Amino acid sequence: MVSWSGHVLPVIVTVAIWFFATGLIAWLDNRDRATFPRSLALGGLAGVAGLVAILAAAQSVSVGAVYLSFVGALLVWSWHELAFLTGAVAGPRRTPCPPDASGLGRFAHASAAVLHHEIALALTALLLIALTWSAPNQIGAIVFVLLFALRLSAKLNMFLGVPNASTDILPPHLGYLTSYFGPNRFTLLLAATLAANVALAAWLGWQAMTAEAGSAQMVGASLLFALAALGAIEHLFFALPLRDGALWGWALPTRKSAATNPNTAFENGVT
Repeated sequence: MVSWSGHVLPVIVTVAIWFFATGLIAWLDNRDRATFPRSLALGGLAGVAGLVAILAAAQSVSVGAVYLSFVGALLVWSWHELAFLTGAVAGPRRTPCPPDASGLGRFAHASAAVLHHEIALALTALLLIALTWSAPNQIGAIVFVLLFALRLSAKLNMFLGVPNASTDILPPHLGYLTSYFGPNRFTLLLAATLAANVALAAWLGWQAMTAEAGSAQMVGASLLFALAALGAIEHLFFALPLRDGALWGWALPTRKSAATNPNTAFENGVT
């Protein structure tokens, strides 16, 4: 049976945080670049607070500790997102892809454009796993790893090409990233990753439904289910003619008009 506290509330919390956190990051990253140092400093403080929250909650298996660890992981993730979208931590390559690049050469150029960000995410994931390896509450590390996997999947799909790689929240100073996107097409990778995301969300949903009523395990599985479901929806958006401006235009300093070039995207959401 569906429980309000064990199933519905965790999903509402996840969607609300995803929606408003993405909007806040979009607002910060599309402001004047002179504001970026202050935004990064505040984001850094939030990230450190998130790490402290994960560590503080790691030894408890209460419902409150699960929520605390979950929010902590999202704070750490948002810190990385802010650093990337401000351009502070992206990659050694800050120029468009050469027009004649193809194959492994094009992949190398694309990787160089986001290399530092990917290394930072991987090191943070390993740190969280190490810090909570034997802890009874590992939700924080699991959430971060899940977000990392979803983000890698999204980037690989955009590199190979998707029918709708449109995102209105990409800051102008990262516009060169659109040159690394593939043509508008539906690929086997998109089909496979979409199916995998749906399967993962279904499995996590089953875990939430079969957990002990009112338990921390039920809440944790529901939170992870909501994240996986959002990841599946974001991958589905790659195949549908939907624009980010419809969701987060309210958060941008100046509402962007729809671009005529379909390859104007890079990131979509907290994932």
